[in-house]
Amino acid sequence: MIRYIRWCAYFCAALLAALLINMGRVQVWEASAYGANPANKRTAVERYAKPRGDILVDGRPVTGSRDSGQLLRYERTYANGPLYAPVTGFSSQTYGTSFVERAEDPVLAGTDPGLSAFPFWYDLARGHPPGGNAVTTIRASMQRAAYTGLAGRRGAVVALEPATGRILTLVSSPSYDPAALSGTGARVKEAWTRLNADPARPMLNRALRETYPPGSTFKIVTAAAALDAGVVTDVDAPTQTPDPYPLPGTSTLLPNEATGCEDASMAEAVQWSCNTVMAKIGVQVGLAGMVEAARRFGFNDDGLRVPSWVSPSAFDTDMSPDQLALSSIGQFNTKATPLQMAMVASAVANGGELKRPYLVERTTQDDGSQVRRGEQHALGRAMSPATALRVQELMVKVVENGTGRNAAVPGAVVGGKTGTAQHGVGNAGTPYAWFIAWARAQGAPLPAVAVAVVVEDAAADRGGISGNSAAAPIARAVMAAALAAKPAP
Repeated sequence: MIRYIRWCAYFCAALLAALLINMGRVQVWEASAYGANPANKRTAVERYAKPRGDILVDGRPVTGSRDSGQLLRYERTYANGPLYAPVTGFSSQTYGTSFVERAEDPVLAGTDPGLSAFPFWYDLARGHPPGGNAVTTIRASMQRAAYTGLAGRRGAVVALEPATGRILTLVSSPSYDPAALSGTGARVKEAWTRLNADPARPMLNRALRETYPPGSTFKIVTAAAALDAGVVTDVDAPTQTPDPYPLPGTSTLLPNEATGCEDASMAEAVQWSCNTVMAKIGVQVGLAGMVEAARRFGFNDDGLRVPSWVSPSAFDTDMSPDQLALSSIGQFNTKATPLQMAMVASAVANGGELKRPYLVERTTQDDGSQVRRGEQHALGRAMSPATALRVQELMVKVVENGTGRNAAVPGAVVGGKTGTAQHGVGNAGTPYAWFIAWARAQGAPLPAVAVAVVVEDAAADRGGISGNSAAAPIARAVMAAALAAKPAP
């Protein structure tokens, strides 16, 4: 009898061991799989059980949380949602997150280990600390100046601090209110469908994700390449360029919108935006030289993060001489984001050194204690300091007595470059109006801001589109706001 009791005890012990092993398998080895299972609502319930941390602009939150009283308790709210949507993105209980909401989600959601000195305690307790905050580099006055200037027209504005790479302005228009996507249910699904079906594409971040032909603003890259390569040693010397200019190896003649471009110098070509001269100079620099110059400015880089990913700007690496001529004036297959063209202006303003753009100054705990700080990095030297100084002089002439007079800011030194980019089949599309610029307060040692503006308003009169009329006034307003603003802490 005792033997049977012993066997029974052994059998019960084996069952208990099997139960413990299976419990360990479920809770340890397969926990992540069960947690990711769409049928498991506990993860979502826990995620939205507490208010989400905030995204800050100039020290003030532009986001918040609202107690919905539902199973997924706290929904995201936005102050001035359309104004800051290209920065914050959305945080939706239905469709996930985007932009800073996605890039800094662990901090905002309270799951980042850096939010607590004892992260393992929260793991054991199956909880997490309050959500932290993401402090952005955006300046509110500049953001509003850009948004107001675009006035709902399709386009984008990016402004950088040349010495650091801080993104001071990031505007895309038309915009949308991220709050419409925050919760769940039919209302959110209808908003998602409507926004995605809108032909104006309000959810497209044109500043970071759309690429355009940069037109004549790219001539700044060509000018820098020519000076660094020694192709041009005297910017005031005649270039012996005919008007119109025969594209190499073809019978096609490249015309000018401006007058007086025949045999113009490079300085005059930048000042009055002569296509012929800059196309010829690009061919003289050569394919390898132009590709390398474009790379130094950030073109063909598919790894840029700010911290959200950025569409790569493109300069072809395999072209015939006639294609190179067009590419050197920002046409053919050359494409750039507004951020990329702001980087071009920033490199010129910063003495040739290009800083990596970044959008998050620091992340903090909910009490303001720092978790991580955004690091400033140099992407390399886009041009020599001597070349940068010479290109600065060329850009100042554009604003003082050239095609970019509408960008002048009283009491400041401003350098700029206009661009009117043709596009579409047979260039039949309404041109994109571009303007890139930098501004330095009188007496200041360095420029405080570099900006790029693109306006792609299909409803505009084709004949009235130009960088000076459509884009330069917006750049002026943003630069004036930058010069009037107090330095960032």
